[in-house]
Amino acid sequence: MKLKRHSKVESTFQMSSMTDIVFLLLVFFMVTSTLVSPNALKLLLPRSNSQTAAKPITTVSITSDLQFYVEQTPVPFNTLEVYLQKKLQGQEEPTISLHADRSVPVEEVVKVMNIAKDNHYKLILATSPLPKN
Repeated sequence: MKLKRHSKVESTFQMSSMTDIVFLLLVFFMVTSTLVSPNALKLLLPRSNSQTAAKPITTVSITSDLQFYVEQTPVPFNTLEVYLQKKLQGQEEPTISLHADRSVPVEEVVKVMNIAKDNHYKLILATSPLPKN
């Protein structure tokens, strides 16, 4: 008596587990991307309830001890204009986001605003939202 064995290996591939993993990775990266802070300098920004939709090309930050930063690079004020000209050269609509600590004197903020005006840059003053009552 001859018995047949059915030990044939199936060559199919189940995609359901792969799609689950891809979906979990997508959710993970979406959640972690919202936690990333684009401006790593700790500043207490002034508060405002208005917002703009313009996308800045670079950021200038002024810390409470009057240190100037372009993104995370410290830049002395006397070379700030030249540094920005090099960084924004060739841009169609150069836009700068200015992050100034609350304790920074207005005259320091105006100095950066004058650099933007003299070079025809758009300037956005970054603020934190007002608390809702």
